[in-house]
Amino acid sequence: MKQLGRRDFLRLSALASALAGLGSTPSSAESRNGIPYRTLGETGEKVSIIGVGGYHIGFPHVSDADAVRIMRTAVDGGVNFFDNAYVYSDGRSERLMGEALKDGYRDKVFLMTKFYTDARDAAGAKQQLEESLRRLNTGVIDLWQVHQVHRAEHPRLVYENDLPEVLMKAKEEGKIRHYGFTGHSRPEYLQEMIDRGFAWETVQMPVNPLDHHFTSFQNSVMQSALQKKIAVIAMKSLGGSPGQFVNNGKFLTVKDCLHYAMNLPVATVVSGMDTLERLQENLGVARDFKPLAKEEVVEILAKCEQQAMTGRFEPYKQARV
Repeated sequence: MKQLGRRDFLRLSALASALAGLGSTPSSAESRNGIPYRTLGETGEKVSIIGVGGYHIGFPHVSDADAVRIMRTAVDGGVNFFDNAYVYSDGRSERLMGEALKDGYRDKVFLMTKFYTDARDAAGAKQQLEESLRRLNTGVIDLWQVHQVHRAEHPRLVYENDLPEVLMKAKEEGKIRHYGFTGHSRPEYLQEMIDRGFAWETVQMPVNPLDHHFTSFQNSVMQSALQKKIAVIAMKSLGGSPGQFVNNGKFLTVKDCLHYAMNLPVATVVSGMDTLERLQENLGVARDFKPLAKEEVVEILAKCEQQAMTGRFEPYKQARV
Protein backbone atom coordinates (compact mmCIF):
# COMPACT_ATOMS: atom_id res chain seq x y z
CA MET A 1 0.00 0.00 0.00
CA LYS A 2 1.32 3.43 -0.91
CA GLN A 3 2.15 5.86 1.87
CA LEU A 4 -0.92 7.81 3.01
CA GLY A 5 -0.81 11.57 2.72
CA ARG A 6 -1.63 13.60 5.80
CA ARG A 7 -5.10 14.57 4.50
CA ASP A 8 -6.04 10.97 3.71
CA PHE A 9 -4.67 9.76 7.01
CA LEU A 10 -6.69 12.32 8.97
CA ARG A 11 -9.86 11.49 7.01
CA LEU A 12 -9.50 7.74 7.53
CA SER A 13 -8.48 8.32 11.12
CA ALA A 14 -11.78 10.12 11.66
CA LEU A 15 -13.58 7.12 10.16
CA ALA A 16 -11.70 4.80 12.48
CA SER A 17 -12.57 7.00 15.45
CA ALA A 18 -16.25 6.79 14.47
CA LEU A 19 -16.05 3.03 14.89
CA ALA A 20 -15.18 3.58 18.53
CA GLY A 21 -18.68 4.96 18.94
CA LEU A 22 -19.97 1.42 18.56
CA GLY A 23 -18.20 0.45 21.77
CA SER A 24 -14.92 -1.06 22.75
CA THR A 25 -13.65 -4.41 21.59
CA PRO A 26 -15.32 -7.01 23.83
CA SER A 27 -13.07 -8.63 26.37
CA SER A 28 -12.66 -12.39 26.34
CA ALA A 29 -14.95 -14.28 28.66
CA GLU A 30 -12.50 -17.18 28.58
CA SER A 31 -10.22 -19.05 26.18
CA ARG A 32 -10.29 -22.63 24.93
CA ASN A 33 -7.22 -24.03 23.21
CA GLY A 34 -6.12 -20.44 22.66
CA ILE A 35 -9.42 -19.38 21.00
CA PRO A 36 -10.96 -16.35 22.75
CA TYR A 37 -14.61 -16.59 23.80
CA ARG A 38 -17.15 -13.79 24.13
CA THR A 39 -20.60 -13.48 25.66
CA LEU A 40 -23.51 -13.66 23.20
CA GLY A 41 -25.37 -10.55 24.28
CA GLU A 42 -28.06 -10.91 26.92
CA THR A 43 -28.25 -14.69 26.40
CA GLY A 44 -25.22 -15.14 28.65
CA GLU A 45 -23.93 -17.88 26.35
CA LYS A 46 -20.18 -18.10 25.77
CA VAL A 47 -19.21 -18.48 22.11
CA SER A 48 -15.90 -18.73 20.27
CA ILE A 49 -14.68 -15.60 18.50
CA ILE A 50 -14.59 -17.61 15.24
CA GLY A 51 -17.46 -19.77 14.05
CA VAL A 52 -17.82 -22.53 11.46
CA GLY A 53 -19.92 -21.46 8.47
CA GLY A 54 -22.38 -24.18 7.52
CA TYR A 55 -22.77 -23.03 3.92
CA HIS A 56 -19.26 -24.07 2.92
CA ILE A 57 -19.26 -27.53 4.44
CA GLY A 58 -22.02 -28.52 2.01
CA PHE A 59 -20.03 -27.60 -1.09
CA PRO A 60 -20.02 -30.42 -3.70
CA HIS A 61 -16.22 -30.67 -3.68
CA VAL A 62 -16.20 -31.39 0.08
CA SER A 63 -16.66 -35.10 0.76
CA ASP A 64 -18.78 -36.27 3.66
CA ALA A 65 -15.70 -37.56 5.46
CA ASP A 66 -13.77 -34.32 4.95
CA ALA A 67 -16.72 -32.21 6.13
CA VAL A 68 -17.00 -34.23 9.35
CA ARG A 69 -13.22 -34.04 9.83
CA ILE A 70 -13.20 -30.25 9.40
CA MET A 71 -15.99 -29.74 11.92
CA ARG A 72 -14.58 -32.07 14.54
CA THR A 73 -11.11 -30.58 14.12
CA ALA A 74 -12.65 -27.14 14.68
CA VAL A 75 -14.24 -28.29 17.95
CA ASP A 76 -11.03 -29.97 19.07
CA GLY A 77 -9.23 -26.73 18.23
CA GLY A 78 -11.42 -24.64 20.53
CA VAL A 79 -14.37 -23.57 18.33
CA ASN A 80 -17.92 -23.99 19.63
CA PHE A 81 -20.08 -21.73 17.40
CA PHE A 82 -21.62 -23.62 14.47
CA ASP A 83 -23.69 -21.84 11.82
CA ASN A 84 -26.15 -23.51 9.44
CA ALA A 85 -29.43 -23.02 7.57
CA TYR A 86 -32.28 -25.22 6.39
CA VAL A 87 -31.70 -24.24 2.74
CA TYR A 88 -27.94 -24.82 2.55
CA SER A 89 -27.12 -27.39 -0.14
CA ASP A 90 -30.69 -28.73 -0.07
CA GLY A 91 -30.20 -29.94 3.48
CA ARG A 92 -26.80 -31.57 3.03
CA SER A 93 -25.08 -29.02 5.29
CA GLU A 94 -27.42 -29.77 8.18
CA ARG A 95 -27.17 -33.54 7.66
CA LEU A 96 -23.36 -33.40 7.63
CA MET A 97 -23.33 -31.27 10.74
CA GLY A 98 -25.63 -33.72 12.46
CA GLU A 99 -23.18 -36.49 11.60
CA ALA A 100 -20.20 -34.50 12.86
CA LEU A 101 -21.90 -33.76 16.17
CA LYS A 102 -22.35 -37.41 17.11
CA ASP A 103 -20.04 -39.16 19.59
CA GLY A 104 -20.32 -36.41 22.20
CA TYR A 105 -19.50 -33.46 19.95
CA ARG A 106 -23.01 -32.01 20.21
CA ASP A 107 -22.44 -31.25 23.89
CA LYS A 108 -19.41 -29.14 22.99
CA VAL A 109 -21.13 -26.91 20.43
CA PHE A 110 -23.43 -23.89 20.40
CA LEU A 111 -25.60 -24.86 17.44
CA MET A 112 -27.35 -22.31 15.25
CA THR A 113 -29.51 -22.83 12.18
CA LYS A 114 -32.00 -20.71 10.24
CA PHE A 115 -35.33 -21.07 8.45
CA TYR A 116 -36.46 -19.46 5.23
CA THR A 117 -39.60 -19.31 3.14
CA ASP A 118 -40.16 -16.39 0.82
CA ALA A 119 -43.75 -16.09 2.06
CA ARG A 120 -42.50 -15.96 5.65
CA ASP A 121 -45.33 -18.25 6.67
CA ALA A 122 -45.68 -19.80 10.12
CA ALA A 123 -46.53 -23.26 8.81
CA GLY A 124 -43.38 -23.36 6.69
CA ALA A 125 -41.24 -22.22 9.62
CA LYS A 126 -42.62 -24.94 11.89
CA GLN A 127 -42.07 -27.62 9.24
CA GLN A 128 -38.49 -26.52 8.71
CA LEU A 129 -37.79 -26.55 12.43
CA GLU A 130 -38.84 -30.18 12.73
CA GLU A 131 -36.77 -31.13 9.70
CA SER A 132 -33.72 -29.20 10.96
CA LEU A 133 -33.93 -30.97 14.32
CA ARG A 134 -34.03 -34.31 12.53
CA ARG A 135 -31.18 -33.51 10.14
CA LEU A 136 -29.00 -32.10 12.93
CA ASN A 137 -29.72 -35.15 15.08
CA THR A 138 -30.52 -33.03 18.10
CA GLY A 139 -33.40 -32.39 20.46
CA VAL A 140 -32.79 -28.66 20.72
CA ILE A 141 -31.28 -25.91 18.57
CA ASP A 142 -29.36 -23.34 20.59
CA LEU A 143 -30.12 -20.44 18.24
CA TRP A 144 -32.81 -20.40 15.53
CA GLN A 145 -32.83 -17.42 13.21
CA VAL A 146 -35.13 -15.95 10.58
CA HIS A 147 -32.92 -16.32 7.52
CA GLN A 148 -32.12 -13.74 4.88
CA VAL A 149 -34.35 -10.71 5.33
CA HIS A 150 -33.58 -9.45 1.84
CA ARG A 151 -36.78 -7.94 0.43
CA ALA A 152 -38.49 -4.71 1.44
CA GLU A 153 -41.67 -6.54 2.42
CA HIS A 154 -39.95 -9.21 4.54
CA PRO A 155 -39.99 -7.36 7.90
CA ARG A 156 -43.71 -6.67 7.53
CA LEU A 157 -44.43 -10.29 6.59
CA VAL A 158 -42.38 -11.62 9.51
CA TYR A 159 -44.55 -9.68 11.94
CA GLU A 160 -47.90 -9.99 10.16
CA ASN A 161 -47.50 -13.77 9.80
CA ASP A 162 -46.76 -14.17 13.51
CA LEU A 163 -43.22 -15.50 13.21
CA PRO A 164 -42.24 -13.92 16.56
CA GLU A 165 -44.98 -16.04 18.14
CA VAL A 166 -43.63 -19.13 16.36
CA LEU A 167 -40.19 -18.41 17.83
CA MET A 168 -41.50 -17.91 21.34
CA LYS A 169 -43.63 -21.06 21.14
CA ALA A 170 -40.66 -23.12 19.95
CA LYS A 171 -38.66 -21.80 22.89
CA GLU A 172 -41.46 -22.63 25.34
CA GLU A 173 -41.59 -26.17 23.92
CA GLY A 174 -37.84 -26.60 24.45
CA LYS A 175 -37.06 -27.03 20.76
CA ILE A 176 -34.91 -23.90 20.61
CA ARG A 177 -33.13 -21.86 23.26
CA HIS A 178 -32.66 -18.46 21.60
CA TYR A 179 -33.82 -16.62 18.47
CA GLY A 180 -32.65 -13.97 16.02
CA PHE A 181 -32.60 -12.93 12.37
CA THR A 182 -30.16 -12.37 9.52
CA GLY A 183 -29.77 -10.32 6.38
CA HIS A 184 -27.08 -9.03 4.03
CA SER A 185 -28.98 -7.11 1.36
CA ARG A 186 -29.94 -3.73 2.84
CA PRO A 187 -29.36 -2.39 6.37
CA GLU A 188 -32.75 -0.64 6.41
CA TYR A 189 -34.53 -4.02 6.25
CA LEU A 190 -32.73 -5.16 9.39
CA GLN A 191 -33.42 -1.83 11.04
CA GLU A 192 -37.14 -2.31 10.42
CA MET A 193 -36.96 -5.77 12.00
CA ILE A 194 -35.66 -4.10 15.16
CA ASP A 195 -37.95 -1.07 15.04
CA ARG A 196 -41.11 -3.19 14.86
CA GLY A 197 -40.43 -4.07 18.46
CA PHE A 198 -39.86 -7.81 19.00
CA ALA A 199 -37.20 -8.60 21.60
CA TRP A 200 -34.68 -10.21 19.26
CA GLU A 201 -31.65 -11.79 20.92
CA THR A 202 -29.27 -11.87 17.93
CA VAL A 203 -28.80 -10.38 14.49
CA GLN A 204 -26.36 -11.67 11.85
CA MET A 205 -25.03 -9.14 9.32
CA PRO A 206 -22.06 -8.33 7.04
CA VAL A 207 -19.08 -7.02 8.98
CA ASN A 208 -15.92 -6.28 7.00
CA PRO A 209 -13.65 -3.34 6.09
CA LEU A 210 -15.46 -2.59 2.82
CA ASP A 211 -18.79 -2.35 4.62
CA HIS A 212 -17.50 0.73 6.39
CA HIS A 213 -17.32 2.55 3.04
CA PHE A 214 -20.37 1.20 1.17
CA THR A 215 -24.05 0.63 2.15
CA SER A 216 -22.84 0.11 5.69
CA PHE A 217 -24.45 -2.21 8.20
CA GLN A 218 -21.87 -1.52 10.88
CA ASN A 219 -22.39 2.25 10.69
CA SER A 220 -26.16 2.01 11.02
CA VAL A 221 -28.01 -1.09 12.16
CA MET A 222 -25.14 -2.42 14.28
CA GLN A 223 -25.39 0.55 16.59
CA SER A 224 -29.16 0.14 16.90
CA ALA A 225 -28.77 -3.54 17.69
CA LEU A 226 -26.18 -2.93 20.37
CA GLN A 227 -28.32 -0.22 21.96
CA LYS A 228 -31.14 -2.78 22.21
CA LYS A 229 -28.66 -5.32 23.64
CA ILE A 230 -29.07 -7.56 20.59
CA ALA A 231 -25.91 -9.62 20.04
CA VAL A 232 -24.25 -9.09 16.65
CA ILE A 233 -22.99 -12.10 14.70
CA ALA A 234 -20.58 -11.15 11.92
CA MET A 235 -20.69 -12.72 8.45
CA LYS A 236 -19.33 -11.94 4.97
CA SER A 237 -16.06 -10.94 6.61
CA LEU A 238 -14.09 -12.06 3.54
CA GLY A 239 -16.81 -10.89 1.19
CA GLY A 240 -18.77 -14.08 0.63
CA SER A 241 -17.81 -17.19 -1.28
CA PRO A 242 -15.17 -17.34 -2.53
CA GLY A 243 -13.51 -14.71 -0.34
CA GLN A 244 -14.01 -11.72 -2.60
CA PHE A 245 -11.47 -9.42 -0.95
CA VAL A 246 -8.74 -11.98 -0.38
CA ASN A 247 -9.08 -14.42 -3.30
CA ASN A 248 -10.50 -12.18 -6.00
CA GLY A 249 -9.50 -8.64 -5.07
CA LYS A 250 -6.20 -9.53 -3.43
CA PHE A 251 -6.09 -6.18 -1.62
CA LEU A 252 -6.78 -7.51 1.89
CA THR A 253 -5.51 -10.54 3.77
CA VAL A 254 -7.49 -13.07 5.79
CA LYS A 255 -5.89 -11.61 8.90
CA ASP A 256 -6.88 -8.06 7.90
CA CYS A 257 -10.51 -9.05 7.41
CA LEU A 258 -10.99 -11.30 10.42
CA HIS A 259 -9.10 -9.07 12.85
CA TYR A 260 -11.05 -6.04 11.64
CA ALA A 261 -14.36 -7.83 12.33
CA MET A 262 -13.16 -9.23 15.65
CA ASN A 263 -12.09 -5.74 16.71
CA LEU A 264 -15.71 -4.56 16.58
CA PRO A 265 -18.30 -5.33 19.30
CA VAL A 266 -19.44 -8.60 17.73
CA ALA A 267 -19.95 -11.86 19.59
CA THR A 268 -18.48 -14.12 16.91
CA VAL A 269 -17.30 -14.06 13.30
CA VAL A 270 -18.76 -16.80 11.11
CA SER A 271 -16.31 -17.88 8.42
CA GLY A 272 -16.54 -20.44 5.63
CA MET A 273 -13.90 -23.16 5.95
CA ASP A 274 -14.11 -25.90 3.33
CA THR A 275 -10.62 -27.32 3.81
CA LEU A 276 -8.51 -28.22 6.82
CA GLU A 277 -5.92 -25.70 5.62
CA ARG A 278 -8.44 -22.85 5.73
CA LEU A 279 -9.64 -24.00 9.11
CA GLN A 280 -6.12 -24.00 10.53
CA GLU A 281 -5.44 -20.56 9.04
CA ASN A 282 -8.57 -19.18 10.70
CA LEU A 283 -7.75 -20.81 14.02
CA GLY A 284 -4.31 -19.20 13.89
CA VAL A 285 -5.77 -15.77 13.13
CA ALA A 286 -8.25 -16.11 16.01
CA ARG A 287 -5.56 -17.17 18.47
CA ASP A 288 -3.40 -14.25 17.34
CA PHE A 289 -6.11 -11.61 17.77
CA LYS A 290 -5.47 -8.59 19.95
CA PRO A 291 -7.46 -5.32 19.91
CA LEU A 292 -6.25 -3.15 17.03
CA ALA A 293 -4.68 0.25 17.46
CA LYS A 294 -6.39 3.07 15.57
CA GLU A 295 -3.46 3.22 13.15
CA GLU A 296 -3.97 -0.45 12.28
CA VAL A 297 -7.67 0.15 11.58
CA VAL A 298 -6.78 3.15 9.40
CA GLU A 299 -4.35 1.04 7.39
CA ILE A 300 -6.96 -1.67 6.75
CA LEU A 301 -9.60 0.90 5.75
CA ALA A 302 -7.15 2.58 3.40
CA LYS A 303 -6.33 -0.69 1.65
CA CYS A 304 -9.90 -1.15 0.48
CA GLU A 305 -11.47 2.30 0.22
CA GLN A 306 -11.21 2.67 -3.55
CA GLN A 307 -12.41 -0.89 -4.26
CA ALA A 308 -15.28 -0.60 -1.80
CA MET A 309 -17.01 2.33 -3.43
CA THR A 310 -18.00 0.45 -6.60
CA GLY A 311 -19.90 -2.27 -4.75
CA ARG A 312 -18.26 -4.85 -7.01
CA PHE A 313 -16.89 -6.89 -4.14
CA GLU A 314 -20.12 -6.92 -2.12
CA PRO A 315 -22.66 -8.01 -4.76
CA TYR A 316 -25.04 -9.30 -2.08
CA LYS A 317 -25.80 -5.69 -1.08
CA GLN A 318 -28.40 -5.17 -3.77
CA ALA A 319 -32.00 -4.20 -3.04
CA ARG A 320 -34.44 -6.83 -4.30
CA VAL A 321 -38.01 -5.97 -5.16
